[in-house]
Amino acid sequence: MPLSLSDLAERRGAIAQQIAHLGDLRPGCVTGTSGRCGKPGCRCHQPGESPHGPNFRLTYKADGKTISESLPTPSAIRKAEREVAEFRRFQELSREFVETNTAICRLRPLEEETPNQQEKKRWKRSGRRSRGK
Repeated sequence: MPLSLSDLAERRGAIAQQIAHLGDLRPGCVTGTSGRCGKPGCRCHQPGESPHGPNFRLTYKADGKTISESLPTPSAIRKAEREVAEFRRFQELSREFVETNTAICRLRPLEEETPNQQEKKRWKRSGRRSRGK
């Protein structure tokens, strides 16, 4: 059953409230990287030894460039993961908000507008004749 205009308006208000109550957020992705360092004598270069890591980073785009921030502690990792999760929630709510508004726009009836004085003047034909070429 399709939703009524008042149901959709109520839904839009609820989504706006959820957006207003979001916490700290930021775009990006938290990833763990592992690898071998540049020191040839390091244990990571010995046969059977594991590489360094995982080293956690927050990666995101800013002004068309990829930025990668180091997350040195478990608390920094958890904080970044919470902020990224909140950003994902924001994206989801934004998508729902736009979809709901689109449905409202489709259902809302056209309002008959009465032209104002300036518009009425524009619609009147001129009494002058145009010059022939």
